[in-house]
Amino acid sequence: MQKVIDDVLPIMDVQHDCILSKQGDITVVFKADLPEIFTLSDQEYETFHQSWIKAIKILPKFCVLHKQDWFLEKHYKADFTSDDSSFLKRSSERFFNERPFLDHSCYIMITKKPQGRKNSSSLFSNLIRSSLAPEQTLKMELLQDFIDSTGQFKRIMEDSGFVKLTRLENHELKSQSRSIGLIEKYCFLSESETSFVYKDIKFSQGLQVGDKHCQLFTLGDSADLPGLCGSRINYDRYSTDRTKFSVGFASTLGQLLSCNHIYNQYIFIEDGQKTIQKLESKRLRLQSLSAYSRGNLIARDATNDFLNEAMSQQRVPVKAHFNVLAWSSDVQELKEIKNKVSSALAQMDAAAKQETVGAPQIYWAGIPGNAADFPMNDTFDTFTEQAVCFLNMETGYKSSLSPMGIRLGDRLTGKPVHVDISDEPVRTGICTNRNKFILGPSGSGKSFFTNHMVRSYYEQGTHIVLVDVGHSYKGLCEMVGGYYFTYDEKNPIRFNPFYIGEGDSLDTEKKESIKTLLLALWKKDDETFNRSEYVALSNSLQLYYEKLETNPDIFPCFNTFYEFLKEDFVPILEGDNVKEKDFDVNNFLYVLRPYYKDGEFDYLLNASENLDLLKERFIVFELDNIKDHPILFPVVTIIIMEVFISKMRKLKGVRKMILIEEAWKAIAREGMAEYIKYLFKTVRKFFGEAIVVTQEVEDIISSPVVKQAIINNSDCKILLDQSKYQNKFDQIQELLGLTEKEKALVLSVNKSNDPDKKYKEVFISLGGMLSKVYRTEVSLEEYLAYTTEESEKVKVNAYAQKYGGDIKKGIAALAFDMRNET
Repeated sequence: MQKVIDDVLPIMDVQHDCILSKQGDITVVFKADLPEIFTLSDQEYETFHQSWIKAIKILPKFCVLHKQDWFLEKHYKADFTSDDSSFLKRSSERFFNERPFLDHSCYIMITKKPQGRKNSSSLFSNLIRSSLAPEQTLKMELLQDFIDSTGQFKRIMEDSGFVKLTRLENHELKSQSRSIGLIEKYCFLSESETSFVYKDIKFSQGLQVGDKHCQLFTLGDSADLPGLCGSRINYDRYSTDRTKFSVGFASTLGQLLSCNHIYNQYIFIEDGQKTIQKLESKRLRLQSLSAYSRGNLIARDATNDFLNEAMSQQRVPVKAHFNVLAWSSDVQELKEIKNKVSSALAQMDAAAKQETVGAPQIYWAGIPGNAADFPMNDTFDTFTEQAVCFLNMETGYKSSLSPMGIRLGDRLTGKPVHVDISDEPVRTGICTNRNKFILGPSGSGKSFFTNHMVRSYYEQGTHIVLVDVGHSYKGLCEMVGGYYFTYDEKNPIRFNPFYIGEGDSLDTEKKESIKTLLLALWKKDDETFNRSEYVALSNSLQLYYEKLETNPDIFPCFNTFYEFLKEDFVPILEGDNVKEKDFDVNNFLYVLRPYYKDGEFDYLLNASENLDLLKERFIVFELDNIKDHPILFPVVTIIIMEVFISKMRKLKGVRKMILIEEAWKAIAREGMAEYIKYLFKTVRKFFGEAIVVTQEVEDIISSPVVKQAIINNSDCKILLDQSKYQNKFDQIQELLGLTEKEKALVLSVNKSNDPDKKYKEVFISLGGMLSKVYRTEVSLEEYLAYTTEESEKVKVNAYAQKYGGDIKKGIAALAFDMRNET
């Protein structure tokens, strides 16, 4: 028998942002933003659980709380329209295009039944009743009282800090010309928010909505329930011998169930005193029959325990029901879906019951606004505390709305998420600075993450200074056309601190940095300089730059400065009768002679290329070959300091980043510890961030610089796979100030990665308040740009040479060939 849906639809109208049923039930609907999965601790789950209990207790009698969680299989849609996309950004979009993920939306519906409304059952559902009419006329005062109580519910839930509720309005509940309302969305199981197609709903051969074949699995009988329930459950895939990883008790029916499904959760708030009276009558009846049957005896004891708990603990008895409505357009997939749902329920220690006969009525009661017509014979008696355990508490990873950030991956599916670890945490008060501390042993994916982060920041306009040991950033530097300073015999490292680029000027800081450099070259570490020597150097620099202004053909460099000292400044000193004890210019010229033409280090301060360091946005100082050199290393560190401080103070409103890889150990050893301390404490005032990367735990423990200056002033802590240190992780935990929740997250990194995907996970803690684990998954082109494997770097260089040194074309060609091979 066919029926037109308009004739049987239990919804009369949508008014005042409420759904009114034909039986006189009023429903207020909230859209809920839940916490992200894998981000809550044991204590936070318990706190959230208690917030639900308090909020439900505030609701009046004869209310139904219907929580409906939608999980829809969707695919990531890449954005190829942006005009400013870089080569690597486009390759990333192509790589993630059509990546499947589970999209979650949560609706909380609170329904108030009119007084005296008869409870529904499977035989008395409004789906099969011929006449539907409200039993009473609703008054505006009653409506307002109910809306006030839902407002209190909203306030209690939002005060917990875990959830945000947004009340849906008329146009969101009822379909408009260009958007689908929640009621129609459920009726036709529509996966689109903007349009829908009317579909037939069939109950003759199972439940079928259009081309979607549905299966309904219920938890409506106390015999099927788990023996124990709680606010959380251990997630074994991410647990270790030392830590227990928590997820919500019902998470296996939510984000962890990978198929199209709706998880419906009903809690019916009846008259508690009447329920107790009924159970007392039932207990007495069972008492009288207990001598005839052991089953009656057990039922009597169970009822007695329930009543004792209700009285002693002052608990509110409620009725509850939970079901999973899963579907697929392919009939062949139904068996796989059944296995998935059964497995998910088994992980909760519950038995899966596939509903067949009662499925139409239960599906029909799931229509938003029709929860009051739920067949009560499919519910069970429980308390609010236990019923709340079965609510889905979490959602999937969300992208930040901030324009600044990096692309990382959702931990479950790898769906790209935009993550801001700089501006948003400072703006929301989670962090007080943008500094970062990165810890990851060799092979943990540390270089990949830092390359990925640096590239993202560069593409968003950041000026980046990198101090590296190990050539980890050479490929990326070539890709973006930055300056790469390194030392080898054929092409030694070259600078020119005397050059003043366009837009720069000879200010006090510039002069001070050159004087510091000259004094470092002239004096040993244990030698001091007197006031007269300092003044003489200041005068020489002032006169030198005055000469350059009148003689534009003279190229500013150490050679011309040295010649100026010999030819122009020495006669001036003699004319002023400056004594040798005040400024020994001959000694100065003699000591600095190796840096002049034909000297041993004549290349060091006379560069004629890569000069404008203030304007250059990507600069790498590779110190691998000079980190133990007694002369070159101190000079280079002074120049690095000068470059970044100049950027820091002169580039107003521009983001600056200095990233010091393992070189920080050498810098700190050479007496530059004070500079690192200064940098980490003051860089935040100049819209900058300082980042230190290390791989050995011992380095952190043994270095007072790292312990006192870097860690204390780095609100963002990034850790990669620490599994090899899990037996001594307590020491790291104490040093970095990590909580027990963060410890469990760190030790879960890479514990259960998808074997079909190539990626590493990364833990990010922001101010100790917000902690998550993400995937660092990149396209093949990005991989080839970031790789530190020697054999792969050789291949990249060989392909680049084929295309005239163009590394982008080389990487594109190599990636194309590698894909064809596989």
